[in-house]
Amino acid sequence: MFETGFFGTKAPLFMDIVTLIVILLPFLLYGSIALAIKKKIALHKLTQVALFIVTLVVVIFFEYGVRIDGGIQKYLTYTEISDSFVIGFLAFHITISVGAIALWARLLYLSLKASKAGDLPGKFSPIHKRMAKATTVAILLTALTGFGVYYILFM
Repeated sequence: MFETGFFGTKAPLFMDIVTLIVILLPFLLYGSIALAIKKKIALHKLTQVALFIVTLVVVIFFEYGVRIDGGIQKYLTYTEISDSFVIGFLAFHITISVGAIALWARLLYLSLKASKAGDLPGKFSPIHKRMAKATTVAILLTALTGFGVYYILFM
């Protein structure tokens, strides 16, 4: 888990795994959204729930790995960039990613509730679409800033 990863950088294996999943997430999310557009609602619902659960597992795996491996202080030694810039950028990334997960969790909860009540598809659809767009943007920003943190620290 802590040996050198597969991207050929200074990052440990677990960080490469997490980074790869975070970068792939917007594409997987797009595939799930495409299912909804094609009216494959049950499959869209299943993939959204599965992607959300996988994301939570990845976040837990990441947090565990960082803490066991020595934390951010260890990774700050891998870069020439100032600690204050890295910490600031990391705080920006964390804010976006926590917001993205919170938005996604709320969207899933309300959507599953509306679906059960027969309001999705239906009268909840416009709200669902607006919330989904905001959530998708937040997830995309999480992937971009996550890659940015990886790049700053390990490349």
